[in-house]
Amino acid sequence: MPSLVALALPGGPAFVDALRRTWDRGDAAFPLDLRLPEAEQRRVLAAMAPSSLVGPDGVEVALDGGRAVEPGDALVVATSGTTGAPKGVVLTHDAVRASARATSGRIGASGADHWLACLPLAHIGGLAVVARALATDVPVTVLPRFDVDEVRAAVHERGANLVSLVTAALRRIDPDWFRVVVLGGARPPADLPANTVTTYGMTETGSGCVYDGVPLDGVEVRVSAVGAVALRGPMLLRAYRDGRDPRAADGWFVTGDLGEWGPDGRLVVHGREGDLIVTGGENVWPDVVEAALTGAPGVAEVAVAGLAHPEWGHEVTAFVVPTSAADAPSLDALRAHVKARDLPPWCAPRRLELVRELPRTALGKVRRAELVAALDVP
Repeated sequence: MPSLVALALPGGPAFVDALRRTWDRGDAAFPLDLRLPEAEQRRVLAAMAPSSLVGPDGVEVALDGGRAVEPGDALVVATSGTTGAPKGVVLTHDAVRASARATSGRIGASGADHWLACLPLAHIGGLAVVARALATDVPVTVLPRFDVDEVRAAVHERGANLVSLVTAALRRIDPDWFRVVVLGGARPPADLPANTVTTYGMTETGSGCVYDGVPLDGVEVRVSAVGAVALRGPMLLRAYRDGRDPRAADGWFVTGDLGEWGPDGRLVVHGREGDLIVTGGENVWPDVVEAALTGAPGVAEVAVAGLAHPEWGHEVTAFVVPTSAADAPSLDALRAHVKARDLPPWCAPRRLELVRELPRTALGKVRRAELVAALDVP
């Protein structure tokens, strides 16, 4: 049976070479997140159970307790999802190729292009760029981290013209450096550059599978009467590392997101089902309120979540990083700012919490659950 090989390597040519070698001998690869503390790395390794590990020196060493993978498996990607417990998403070579072909077809990528991978390789957003390039024989430059100067050099010195980014990184570069910017992660900016496509997907779908609200070729999307989004297609995972298959018998994967079809026939995803705030019987999506509060006087960053309330069920709470301690906004000012954006009155926050920073994932998504838990409320 083929083995799982952990790649404890920073982004760069050595990572690409190790991935190629692993695939060439029929094994699957698991990229280890080197930014994690050592204790967390050991926890993730124990959960993924690789049979060997390639260290920064390029030497492969055997590990105890390894579990085999199935023939045809290509990648195992660790994801904590909403539970915090590490899961391993198993993607096959067929799934990787299907995702690569569908993405390349949508953006018109060919061997004349050049991908840039500058997001963390332990997450699907960065890893998929490398896998996509290898599967379609498109040149790729892999950076150890996102760095503006290194990104600029990859463009001007190596010819990179395709890139996957998150919103925070997009704000720090000139989008015109690239022919196409594939944007995922956190909410996209309102002033989206013309050469940027927004993506919807997750680790279980092998990266983005809906571009600008339109499913990629081969991808099916179903939205239930209550708004639950389900996906089906050849790029979906085979199973989790523990053997569980989250797909239904007919291949549909329920994402845990809620959304709807827009008037133009495009998919609109409102957010995770658990993020929905129900206050006084009214539904409030955090992203909508966050967008309204972005740029408000005194607001450097903002996240919105629901806190339990005995009367309202939940109250809309704004977690604000102020521009300065002396310039912190008031709750009344924030409420007025939201109402001035023509949102229903129940969208206006009823509680304000000033914080030093917003906890985020490696791809820039706010960890709302951590904000709520930090207040130690029921």
